[in-house]
Amino acid sequence: MFARLKPLFAASAFVLIAPILQAAEVNVYSYRQPELVRPLFDAFTKDTGITVNVAFLNKGLVEKLVAEGKRSPADVVLTVDIARLAAVVEAGVTQPVESTTLSANIPAIFRDPGNQWFGLTSRARVVFASKDRVAAGEVTSYEDLANPKWKGRICIRSGTHAYNLALFSGVIAHLGEDGAKAWLEGVRDNLARKPQGNDRGQVKAVWAGECDIALGNTYYMGAMLDNPEQKQWADAVDIIFPVFEGSGTHVNLSGMAMTKAAPNRDNALKLMEYLSSPEAQSIYGEANFEYPVLESAAISERVASWGEFTPDDVNLMDLASHRSTALRLVEEVHFDN
Repeated sequence: MFARLKPLFAASAFVLIAPILQAAEVNVYSYRQPELVRPLFDAFTKDTGITVNVAFLNKGLVEKLVAEGKRSPADVVLTVDIARLAAVVEAGVTQPVESTTLSANIPAIFRDPGNQWFGLTSRARVVFASKDRVAAGEVTSYEDLANPKWKGRICIRSGTHAYNLALFSGVIAHLGEDGAKAWLEGVRDNLARKPQGNDRGQVKAVWAGECDIALGNTYYMGAMLDNPEQKQWADAVDIIFPVFEGSGTHVNLSGMAMTKAAPNRDNALKLMEYLSSPEAQSIYGEANFEYPVLESAAISERVASWGEFTPDDVNLMDLASHRSTALRLVEEVHFDN
């Protein structure tokens, strides 16, 4: 039976037995951890009486849907990263959703042209800069990260991680393949240490003096500020929103899609429309320290305090299409080594 939201469980230990479907249920496969989506689904159930059953899978979501085929109990997929959204669609396990509510609430830039997926919240990939060792205005663009002035001053997680591949895809979109390769070589040569750890670990390294700037997603700042041990790391850095020259700041998405099997399609549509509402967008953004895609939804005070930025205008599906090239370039320049 689907696990309710109360317990946490790992995908590797999760065995799903198809439930007896009920009209008042909707089933979700989620890359996002249960505690991050619990407030949303609790509010939805309170409003509609529809129970949300969630299976948390930190890997293998697409493969699971493909293997289950028409027998899949999943109605909705929640995931992070545009490449993962695109992968679900490319696997042929989703269906288009025609909804005036979704079209009205979610800007065209944040949804699939064929209505296969819809964005929910966005996050920027920013520079975390040492308050003590980086002067105001010293870094303004992503292109500048390849400047030799940063030699031995940059920390970053693995170049093969999805978050970095999305950023590198943006570099390809702006600089072309040859330009992106040269940029990756420049950033590689400026690294203070071998790429390692997660985004929070990069901020810790800045705090510890191992490097002066690091790349990370905005929402990690919120998570660190709520952690007694990590708050000192967060307090040691400023958030800087770099831009691609002539454009804006790189953003990525969390989003949703309806599965092709969707045994509870009507309830799935109700859930998706709810998730696009001002109420749900504000709850989701608050819980995840992210930016709602709905312009009228309230941004949390903490997120708003980090400052405003203009998102890069590169089409998100173009980013997804460049992912394999970005991965190849990372390997060609031996970025992680």
